[in-house]
Amino acid sequence: MKIALVGYGKMGHEIESIALENQDQISFKITSRNLQELDEINAENTDVAIEFSKPDTAFQNISKVLNARVPVVSGTTAWLEKLAAAKQIAEENKTALFYAPNFSLGVNLFFELNKKLALMMSNYAEYKVDMEEIHHTEKLDAPSGTAVKLAEELIQIHPQKTSWINSETENENELDIISKRISGVPGTHSINYRSSIDEISISHVAFSRKGFAKGAWMAAHFIKDKKGFFEMKDLLNL
Repeated sequence: MKIALVGYGKMGHEIESIALENQDQISFKITSRNLQELDEINAENTDVAIEFSKPDTAFQNISKVLNARVPVVSGTTAWLEKLAAAKQIAEENKTALFYAPNFSLGVNLFFELNKKLALMMSNYAEYKVDMEEIHHTEKLDAPSGTAVKLAEELIQIHPQKTSWINSETENENELDIISKRISGVPGTHSINYRSSIDEISISHVAFSRKGFAKGAWMAAHFIKDKKGFFEMKDLLNL
């Protein structure tokens, strides 16, 4: 399969390594230095584009590729106010868009565990819930897209929480998300329920970027020749 890498940072390099190990071809490596080559991507030279760029350029990059009728796998976060528009562009061009804030198999199982635990804890008001996420210092957004998804899914279930805030709070209706940036940390997410008696915590700790890269590569193979919008729950049958 011919894959275009839109964004060729650390994730792009990891995805390239996995793709080449599996006999795929890299048709383009798009960075800020050769952005004009984005216009050259088309359905004849590329089967799927995998986009890990920056929040301020993600929608423009994705739109250009979708308008060329090439499916896109996107893992960039903090641009989701335009996700509905990107879905519409994919539909108009009869191609596919796959979006995930996190492509790790373990994280996506963690999403399901978070929802199940939130449902169990919803009857026990004495437990106060909060969240912590830790990432490398190069990460541009805070909280992480993964933390936002965890928070939003918890809020849908937990009767006391109506919103989240990226700081400590005394407001019982707000879910605190504490963001920390530490050099060399690929990604850690923890959800904690504390009472005066005890504490229940669940966490996911990534050891490297390889799990994220492999999930994005799997998503690219999954959406080849498909049409519509897809998420990790479709790929993993969750």
